[in-house]
Amino acid sequence: MTTASAGRRIAVVLFNLGGPDDQATVRPFLFNLFRDPAIIGLPDPFRTWLAGLISSRRETSAQANYALMGGGSPLLAETRKQATALEQMLATRLPGDEVRAFIAMRYWSPLTEQTAADVAAFAPDEIVLLPLYPQFSTTTTESSLKAWHKTYRGSGASRTVCCYPQGSGWIAAQADSVRSKRAEAGDRPVRVLFSAHGIPESLITKKGDPYQEQIEATCTAIAIAAGLVERDADWAICYQSRVGPMKWLGPSTPEAIEKAAKDGLGVIVTPVAFVSEHIETLVELDIEYAELAHRLGIETWLRAPAVGVAPVFITTLADAAAQALDRSGIAPFGPGCQANWKACPRTCDKRAA
Repeated sequence: MTTASAGRRIAVVLFNLGGPDDQATVRPFLFNLFRDPAIIGLPDPFRTWLAGLISSRRETSAQANYALMGGGSPLLAETRKQATALEQMLATRLPGDEVRAFIAMRYWSPLTEQTAADVAAFAPDEIVLLPLYPQFSTTTTESSLKAWHKTYRGSGASRTVCCYPQGSGWIAAQADSVRSKRAEAGDRPVRVLFSAHGIPESLITKKGDPYQEQIEATCTAIAIAAGLVERDADWAICYQSRVGPMKWLGPSTPEAIEKAAKDGLGVIVTPVAFVSEHIETLVELDIEYAELAHRLGIETWLRAPAVGVAPVFITTLADAAAQALDRSGIAPFGPGCQANWKACPRTCDKRAA
């Protein structure tokens, strides 16, 4: 718990990617996504033109996927639940302060600009920037922070939690789910697949993105906490959502599912880069990959849920925010960040100093 004086107005800003509200907002959501220079590195006006082309071509197929979830993404509703739980926990910990959690989505409402205005109106004394991306990547955390710093002009001393790949509650929540699904599988032979959102390999090799190393740190910690290492259980890391012609991190989740089928194993798949249910879990994992597993003859297919508002996970967010109030600048929460990658913000701070 922070030791600073009470009576402060504290804003905790939670960053996430966002998702369309309904069928009509699918295309503008996709346009915002592909117009981000962290996603497509071309200069304008070429990037804007290409974003328009891609969003137009993908609109119909994306609408069909969101229709499977009722027409739009549940991500905002899920994030609001997390924000409310975090706000309540911090209010208990910091009874003399006024704490408010805000949500800033990168590609759809509430967009960064809207949230920045809301935070400025709150007139905070202290701000904690807390991404809902446990692992740092230039495509997620860095993009969200750049948008925030470009936009926010209000009051408050600001500090950032850049990542928490092995935050204790984040790992504990995941391990609990893995143990539960292994118990559900019983004596049936299964492989635990830790599935993370993929990124192009070039971001690792050329840009120095620490994402892959942090994903591996997360998965190793979960495997230890869930007893997979101690029992010499079968587990592997894979990456989903690959698009385009570039080489992405691998193996891909479909490739990992195919290998499990060849090895005669069932699958427990657990999302390790997503903290809320959304299209990558509810459609990609639960429908598309489940159908692939069925076609390949995999009899046991189980999916661990995203951590959502699991109390131990919300505790980690609260711990990260409270700890950040006692410092300045940018830093991780918990272990798992090596700070030895070119794109790591801590490395950038060291170079700037």
